[in-house]
Amino acid sequence: MNSIPSYVDLHGLDALIREALKEDVGSGDITSESTISASTTAVAVLKAKENGFIAGLFVAEKCFHQVDPNLVVAWNFSDGAAVSVGDLVGEITGNARSILLAERVALNFLQRMSGIASLTHTMVSALKTSKTQLLDTRKTLPGLRSLDKWAVLLGGGLNHRVGLFDMILIKENHISAAGGIENALDGALKKRAAIAKAGSEPIKIEIEVTSISELNQVLSHGGADRVMLDNFVTVEPNGSVNVQRLQEAVDLCQHQIETEASGNVTLATLGAIGSTGVDYVSSGALTHSVMALDLSLIVTLHRTHKS
Repeated sequence: MNSIPSYVDLHGLDALIREALKEDVGSGDITSESTISASTTAVAVLKAKENGFIAGLFVAEKCFHQVDPNLVVAWNFSDGAAVSVGDLVGEITGNARSILLAERVALNFLQRMSGIASLTHTMVSALKTSKTQLLDTRKTLPGLRSLDKWAVLLGGGLNHRVGLFDMILIKENHISAAGGIENALDGALKKRAAIAKAGSEPIKIEIEVTSISELNQVLSHGGADRVMLDNFVTVEPNGSVNVQRLQEAVDLCQHQIETEASGNVTLATLGAIGSTGVDYVSSGALTHSVMALDLSLIVTLHRTHKS
């Protein structure tokens, strides 16, 4: 997948990169300025140091070109592609100072996005024997949500709502503050009708439940498009995964409403969760505790000129 999601604002991305470079560079790269001639050119080789899925090449290229439009960036892989240890992901050629100025910021974006894409792919693979699809959450790094969610897509997952504006998701606190499930759903249905009357895109309604009793209230009331079954999965002391309650809930819905499992979602539990026939499973771990993919950028002299 190489297309840019609609929620990625390219002007915003340029601004984000500018701020990241400003944070890193400040008044100047005094190390490079004191050790490398301004006319020195070099080639930087990006290599994979572990197996995974590459994501963020588009962003990294923007980093290099924002520092120096004359840098030549050539990738051997596309965003979303699998890479193995030792693979030459690409090369950046041009002014040595410029390459080093952009290096850390480019790698920070690239390694985080690749880590998210790699974990997403691993979790999607754990669901391969089922029709259950993997969703992300809003548990993203502030300021980097669009890139975090894009990386999930590149890893084979799906995006849940982008923010508070594109889906009504009624959670426990909303239900409590509204005075119950029925009141919360009534309010959501009125809001959806008002949004539709204004000519905006249709909005889905999802509601979280924590028990079969609450699920029955949702089904009896109607109006919701999806139900989030929170913590319906338990892990027993012996390590076994108990999906009995989740299975009961999925069976009760009878495909009248989309189902989503959340809570206790790990690589160890995904197979059992998928076996219940639940439509979706959401995981905050995809983005809130990701391990960066190990990549290295090695710069070597291309040619030098005496100043």
